[in-house]
Amino acid sequence: MEVFLPIAQVFVNPIEILLLSAIVGVLSGLFGVGGGFLMTPFLIFLGIPPAYAVANEANNILATSVSGSTTHYLKNTLDYKMGSMIVVGGVIGTSLGIYTFTYFKGIGKN
Repeated sequence: MEVFLPIAQVFVNPIEILLLSAIVGVLSGLFGVGGGFLMTPFLIFLGIPPAYAVANEANNILATSVSGSTTHYLKNTLDYKMGSMIVVGGVIGTSLGIYTFTYFKGIGKN
């Protein structure tokens, strides 16, 4: 059974995606690493264009982060001060990345 992904313009087998996601989830949980570095290449291997595979990982990271943060909130182990510093650093880093990409695109270095 194949399902068409209209944005990526590809057909994928949903069973393969679900199994792959479960395997990556187990590996991430066992080793305490982010699944993005595993899932993105696997999606590309399944025929999803790299730009869409990377963008999909942003959704995965969001879901994992919300789940983890909720768990730590319920356990009263969420450090808001450290989280705020990480958010500020992330916003600065993302802004610099966007500026750098825009600069290189402007001079013709896509």
